[in-house]
Amino acid sequence: MEHVGRGGREPSSEMRLHQRLIAGPSRRKRCSVLRLLPSAMLRLALARLPRLGPARRFHQSGSRRRQAQLTAKTYPALRRDERFAQLTEADVAHFRHELRGSNAVLEDHGDGSELAGYNRDWMGKYRGQSRLVLRPGSTEEVRRILEYCHERQLAVVPQGGNTGLVGGSVPVFDEIVVSLARLQTIHSLDDTSGCLVLDAGVLLETADSYLAERGFIFPLDLGAKGSCQVGGNVATNAGGLRLLRYGSLHGSVLGMEAVMPDGTILDDLCTLRKNNTGYDIKQLLIGSEGTLGIITKLAIQCPPRPAAVNVAYLGLSSFTAARRAFREARSRLSEILSAFELMDRRSQQVVQAVRGADFRRPLEDDGLPFYCLVETSGSDAAHDYEKLERFLEFVLSEGIVADGVVAQDATQARALWNWREAIPECVGHWGGVYKYDVSIPMTDMYSLVEDVRARLIQQKLMAPEPSPSSSPPSSSQDAFVAQAVIGYGHMGDANLHLNVAVRQYDRRVEEALEPYVYEWIGARRGSISAEHGLGLAKRDFIRYSRSETMVMLMKKIKELYDPKGIMNPYKYLK
Repeated sequence: MEHVGRGGREPSSEMRLHQRLIAGPSRRKRCSVLRLLPSAMLRLALARLPRLGPARRFHQSGSRRRQAQLTAKTYPALRRDERFAQLTEADVAHFRHELRGSNAVLEDHGDGSELAGYNRDWMGKYRGQSRLVLRPGSTEEVRRILEYCHERQLAVVPQGGNTGLVGGSVPVFDEIVVSLARLQTIHSLDDTSGCLVLDAGVLLETADSYLAERGFIFPLDLGAKGSCQVGGNVATNAGGLRLLRYGSLHGSVLGMEAVMPDGTILDDLCTLRKNNTGYDIKQLLIGSEGTLGIITKLAIQCPPRPAAVNVAYLGLSSFTAARRAFREARSRLSEILSAFELMDRRSQQVVQAVRGADFRRPLEDDGLPFYCLVETSGSDAAHDYEKLERFLEFVLSEGIVADGVVAQDATQARALWNWREAIPECVGHWGGVYKYDVSIPMTDMYSLVEDVRARLIQQKLMAPEPSPSSSPPSSSQDAFVAQAVIGYGHMGDANLHLNVAVRQYDRRVEEALEPYVYEWIGARRGSISAEHGLGLAKRDFIRYSRSETMVMLMKKIKELYDPKGIMNPYKYLK
């Protein structure tokens, strides 16, 4: 049974924490005192926290309902590759003969509405022109599709849950979409080793729920878990909220079955943790974004599900304080630290503004510029809570943390997590979002947000930022195309999500941001893509993070495995 909070112990003090600094004769003699609220007041304060509903499905967001401009028009320099054949009625008839199921072949009959969900991304930024969607029900059917497309030179776009942020899972022109949505079988779980074998089309949330019933946990967690598929997660090497504890998917994927561009089946569904026999070919497909083949099955190493989980939400007075808090968390919480998420004040204001007045913030809005969400996961509730309590007492007494709250049960823990997980969708409520998923040395992590904000203000694309104690963006900002610059992300991985919210996508904003953001990152030897991938959005900027030699080798790998270039063209590599 999952435990959140105190593990049934009588609390020695309540953990609704508030720092009160007592001024002394000198700065050296100042000390910190914890004001600990009685339990009745604590329950009342935490009762105001929102209950977290089902994991969000990105296609329900407001931005998804907006009609995106055709990608071919947004990127006029792109031209349809003349090597690719045009789809014919004979091709469609062939696929109808090869694929079983009434909904295995979906065809556009005119206005494109039938395939709209496959042709556009959830942000409303990219829109392709595919006339055919294929939904294979087995690896063999995927093999037949790619074998035929390779022979006919028909371009293909593999698609999972279509929750990506860089335009990698939607067509650019008329490529055939191969959806993995029908590959939904969970085949086995070894209850000793924790190895899970499942189809690529299984939803991440479904896989984790299946594991939860059996005492295990999926080593990846994302806000889009209700829509994203595990095959797409692996194809993009998604990082997510658990990477700090469980590492990347390169280490969690034990085996893989995939279909290569010519229809050859890569049968490497190994379930062993140790297999040092020759080249580890599957590693090339992890993070390849569908450019080298289509993943159909996976063997994933899943750790035991933690019996005790604690979640704390902390307010901090500066980014330097946030860095110090993380350093102390890593040292004092050590093996039980499972997440350390950073959120700036504007991100929390936006979530509250979009969700409404009833969506009460965990802490009073006292102008604090940063918030952190800290999660611990372990097997001993009493031990883990004591470690968390000692950590919190230390960071409060040292003035590192200004305020905080700790969840007392699973409902409150989910409610606190919602303040982090709701950010990506809520920030799009103005109309559009320019999203940058980057890795930066931690000392410079938030400086990028500040520099981008200043740049947009200087170019009169955004109103001057209000003071920290003011309300969210006011109506006076409506005259500006850019509405907010927001920073949040995975502090433990130095992974920043820079979001620029706009009323509509605008070439002036894009020119102000690109290549400026990538030059800024390159100058600090950061990564322009920490976990979202390259897709179409970052294809032209790969050299800011990779050397010419690396790019050359990547192109040779692409040419070796996909000599006709039919797999997810126009993306990843230029």
